[in-house]
Amino acid sequence: MTEVSVNMDAERAKAHKVRMIRALLPIAGLIFVFVLFNILTGGRMISHMHLAMSQVYVTMIAAMGVFFIMTMGGLDFSQGSILGLSAIVVCYLSHYSIPLAIVGGMAVGAAVGAVNGYFYVRRKIKSFIVTICTMFLFRGLIKFLTTEAPVAGSPYLVLMDSTEFKVMCTLIVVGLGYIAFVHTKFGICLKSIGAGEKAAMFSGIRTDRMKFLVYVLSGAITGFAAFISAIKVGSVTSSGGNQLETQILIALVLGGMPISGGAMARFGNCVVGSLLYVILSSGLTMMGFSTQLMQLIQGVIFLLFVFIFADRKAIQVIK
Repeated sequence: MTEVSVNMDAERAKAHKVRMIRALLPIAGLIFVFVLFNILTGGRMISHMHLAMSQVYVTMIAAMGVFFIMTMGGLDFSQGSILGLSAIVVCYLSHYSIPLAIVGGMAVGAAVGAVNGYFYVRRKIKSFIVTICTMFLFRGLIKFLTTEAPVAGSPYLVLMDSTEFKVMCTLIVVGLGYIAFVHTKFGICLKSIGAGEKAAMFSGIRTDRMKFLVYVLSGAITGFAAFISAIKVGSVTSSGGNQLETQILIALVLGGMPISGGAMARFGNCVVGSLLYVILSSGLTMMGFSTQLMQLIQGVIFLLFVFIFADRKAIQVIK
């Protein structure tokens, strides 16, 4: 019995050590990448930090909604289309009222999220299939609505484009998300569903209701991110939100997010990953890399982090 107990303690200590390394690796990677690119660009990374950080607001806000979805074991590839469609509504309604534009953008995002949630929860279609279908569906709608010309917003929309305002909005949204995930039952329910849906159901969690509401919430969050995106350029083209879903997925994986979700998900995955992705992209741009080469490098790094953080035993339960 003593020998068995010692072996179990050793296994637990080893598992704890592995978890600690996985948790600290993204933070170490963020520091390393920042220092590396600052050296390679001759200090321009620090001097142009405001330009790099101007890209992080939309990514971080939208990534938080996808983080909730991935925590419960799902996926969402429709975020770019949600952002583009919501931004069109934001720009259109901004001519009447800015608060109305924000509510309208979030309502459209929530509606698309409800469509995803309905087919995923009620019709029992895998989340990645549903969201890929809606990605193409609403991307086509965006191109139709912007065929003749970009959808321009109110001049007052662009006047709101200030670093202070965007930082404040991002901190409020991320702060509320952190409180909900860490200090309420919301986060516990998501982790429980991701770890084992049947066990979560038997423990009293209304799993179908929770999954549906999380998709609606994620859509609404991306709808607010569309407002932040719209105030930057003041209009929306057919490419609005293009590739956002890829950026979010790479950011979350770079932040150490387990692909299968569950108990190993940490809210810091969203924040650290978004910062790491933006610094990586900005650094490569400052060094003069072409778009194709940047995608190649990002793809290699993405595969490396998937190799490190993917749980081979749980990966088959992605819903």
